[in-house]
Amino acid sequence: MKALNPRFIFLLSLTVVSSSLGFYLPGLAPVSFCEKEDAKECQKDIQLFVNRLDSVESVLPYEYDAFDFCKDTDERRPSENLGQVLFGERIETSPYKFTFKADKACVKVCTKSYDAGSKEDKLKLDFLKKGMELNYQHHWIVDNMPVTWCYIVEGNQKVCNPGFPIGCLVNQEGKPKDACVINADFNKKNAYYIFNHVDITIFYHSGDETNGMSARLVAATLEPRSVKHSNDDKPTCDGTPMDIPAEFKNNLKVTYTYSVQFKQNDDIRWASRWDYILVSMPHTNIQWFSIMNSLVIVLFLSGMVAMIMLRTLHKDIARYNQMDQEEAQEESGWKQVHGDVFRPPRMGMLLSVFLGQGTQVFIMTFITLFLACLGFLSPANRGALMTCSVVLWVLLGTPAGYVSARLYKTFGGENWKTNVLLTAFLCPGIVFVDFFLMNLILWVEGSSAAIPFGTLVAILALWFGISVPLTFVGAYFGFKKPGIEPPVRTNQISRQIPQQSFFTKPVPGIIMGGILPFGCIFIQLFFILNSIWSHQMYYMFGFLFLVFIILLITCSEATVLLCYFHLCAEDYHWWWRSFLTSGFTAVYLFVYAVHYFFSKLQIIGVASTILYFGYTLIMVLIFFIFTGTIGFFACFLFVNKIYSVLKVD
Repeated sequence: MKALNPRFIFLLSLTVVSSSLGFYLPGLAPVSFCEKEDAKECQKDIQLFVNRLDSVESVLPYEYDAFDFCKDTDERRPSENLGQVLFGERIETSPYKFTFKADKACVKVCTKSYDAGSKEDKLKLDFLKKGMELNYQHHWIVDNMPVTWCYIVEGNQKVCNPGFPIGCLVNQEGKPKDACVINADFNKKNAYYIFNHVDITIFYHSGDETNGMSARLVAATLEPRSVKHSNDDKPTCDGTPMDIPAEFKNNLKVTYTYSVQFKQNDDIRWASRWDYILVSMPHTNIQWFSIMNSLVIVLFLSGMVAMIMLRTLHKDIARYNQMDQEEAQEESGWKQVHGDVFRPPRMGMLLSVFLGQGTQVFIMTFITLFLACLGFLSPANRGALMTCSVVLWVLLGTPAGYVSARLYKTFGGENWKTNVLLTAFLCPGIVFVDFFLMNLILWVEGSSAAIPFGTLVAILALWFGISVPLTFVGAYFGFKKPGIEPPVRTNQISRQIPQQSFFTKPVPGIIMGGILPFGCIFIQLFFILNSIWSHQMYYMFGFLFLVFIILLITCSEATVLLCYFHLCAEDYHWWWRSFLTSGFTAVYLFVYAVHYFFSKLQIIGVASTILYFGYTLIMVLIFFIFTGTIGFFACFLFVNKIYSVLKVD
């Protein structure tokens, strides 16, 4: 086996990674703007949309309307796809409306009044304070791109965050929290400072893309400020910071205002308008060369292992086939268990069900990542990643049923009805029950992430109406096919397994088997968890696809290697062990998720903690059957291959 050229791997990875950075999404047409509206060519009105508010200190997102902000009198909600609903996105129109190239200064949006004697007003203000204390972030959208808050951090690096805080808190000791550190005027002890004014800057490109007749929006930034307006009817936006005391004793008024200006920037093209956000995101300045080197090393080691295995096996097989029968009887190792190696495993029903579901997840993951590399599932297409995954899972019930039924028949199973029902309902049922319990917590907390009842019914309809029938169809064809014939006969009486050393015992081998695959993914795992729990955009799909291929290779190589060692020790119980060896990577995933929770996140509250670990268990289960399936089929092909070339009487 010839090792891959590191230079080739590096160039290939650069090509794949660069392909994931282009965000001109097929089918998503740009919108042109102009000063005088033309129904056919361009439009002059710009609508600002608001999305859910979230926090790194809580797993519970809330709708914009849950807080007492200014509401749009003519509120509209654009249609949301399944992925957006599952992720808890709730997009709606806002009262912030602009006209192209019409600069405005200190425009009043609304005034919110709070009566100290009103319980309702006290509850509204308390919820607003809670949002500031937990650093909840606004997420505004203009022309399908986020309105960003750009600021300078350590090392003079510019960071553009696709969200900005409601406000901030100075605690009783006078220590500012979160965004309060940006302004020395935020100095009152035990006080909240609300960002009730925003300075918005919209950049547009007016060049060769539009022939100079109109323009396209290429960026939108804002600067949040806290301003105590001296005149709520005619604000000037130049007052001192708007502080809200922790104890609500006096009546209070909060006036929301904005300023907007338009700037031309022909250096940014519409197709690459997301780049400034992605380049400036924190923690993305990775040492690409070190990561690529580690991946090349993993590939090189895998190639070396495969080469050693092939050479050793070739010599073993050649020597065994040249022996006479008496000499062969005295031979030890993997060749002596040929009469037991294909003996059906215990709990073959459960193993076949896991393998059927694992096949479904594997194909779904491969197609999803491939489409993401082509740019169809970029951040510009909101909710597309989850929608694609769910739809593919539903449509891939047939291969799940086929694989499960065919393997169950190979194991000699006869309870085909039970097999089909477990394949259709076991793993999806566990995921749905976990998901439903997490959704109950979200309902109780009033979070926008709570899935509406109608959507739950739609998910059940997809499951029972499409996925289950397709699983039955696949199982029908699987049971019609004959079982997979082993290359050697199985003895009637099972062979006694000799005393095993510590490293060839099942548990140590399984624990060691997941280390190498996990080492390939833990760097990408950090960014994936960041995108889920720290609300950062994930865009490195090209690199993730490359890591997926590396994971596939390392799971296969590690499982085959350990399977060979166990067979050499005359232990022929390889069916479940091959599945659990690579599947144990999911245990390391769970351990890393626990470490990430305590070391990287600032999540507080019982509900948020339960939600974190509840959703983590879903990911661990899916990853378990996914990696386990890879290891099983690699070992299955390996065992079939080596015993098919033995000359056995």
